[in-house]
Amino acid sequence: MIDPHSFRKFEHAGWEKVPQQYQEAWGNLTTQAVESLLDAAGVQKNTKVIDIATGPGFVATAAAKRGATVVGVDFSAAMVAEAQRNYPDVEFREGDAEQLPFGDGLFDAAVMNFGILHLARPDQALVEARRVLRPGARFGFTAWAKPEEAIAFGIVLRAIGSHGDLKVPLPEGPPFFRFSEPDECVRSLLAAGFESPAVNKVPQVWRLPAGDGLFEAMKEGTVRTAGLLRAQNPEALQRIREAIRRDTEPYRKGDVIELRMPAMLASGTKP
Repeated sequence: MIDPHSFRKFEHAGWEKVPQQYQEAWGNLTTQAVESLLDAAGVQKNTKVIDIATGPGFVATAAAKRGATVVGVDFSAAMVAEAQRNYPDVEFREGDAEQLPFGDGLFDAAVMNFGILHLARPDQALVEARRVLRPGARFGFTAWAKPEEAIAFGIVLRAIGSHGDLKVPLPEGPPFFRFSEPDECVRSLLAAGFESPAVNKVPQVWRLPAGDGLFEAMKEGTVRTAGLLRAQNPEALQRIREAIRRDTEPYRKGDVIELRMPAMLASGTKP
C-alpha cells in the first residue's frame, strides 16, 4: 500500500543529500534527452517555460540557451541551490510538482526530465502541469525504458534479486517503470486532460568508469535504488557489488563501460 506522505518524505530527504553526486554520476546521461524533450514541448525563443523537478537545472539552462524565459522548480532546497550555483543567470525556486506555486495558464511550455519517477502522486503532477499551461501549450516528460532495455537498471536489479533482497522495508512508491510502457504514458496524459499524446524512444548511452562505476553511481547518486542497496546486509551488498562489476565487464571499452539507457519521451497538448 502506497503512503504518499511517507514516500514523498523519503524522496525529499534523499535528494537533499545527493545534488553533487547525482550531477556527477548521471549528468552525462540525463542531458542526452534534453534537446528532444524541449523540441517535444515546442520550446523556442521567447517561450515561457516551466521546468518541473529541475534537479541540477540541466533542462532549464538548455531552454534558456534557446532564448526561452524559464523557471526551474524543485522540491529539494539543496537541488535548487546547486542549480543556482551552476547557472546563476537562470531562475530557480523551491516548489512541489504536485502543487506548483503558480497560477493557471501562465506558461507556454512545461517539461519534466525523469522527475516523474520520484513523485508520490505522478497523476496529480500531470494535472498540475496542465493547469499552469495556457491553452494550446505542450507538456513533455521523460522516464526510463524497461530494465530489459535500460541496461544499467537491469544489471542492478538482477544483482539485488540474486544476491540480496528486493523487498527491504522502504516506503513504497509508484511503480518505477510505470511510464516505460507507451500505452500507460498515453493513458495518463489523456486522464490528466491533455490531447494529442505522443510517445517516442530516445537513444542514450551511459558512460561510467569501469569496475565499480555503476555500483557507485547507483549507491551514491540516487534515492530509490540507493535505498535498496543500503538496506542490504554487508555480505549481500558485497556480493551485489561483485555481480554488478562482473555483469558490466562485457560493456567495457578501455577504462569505461558504455550502457544503453534509452528514455521514453511522452508529450501532450493542453486543449
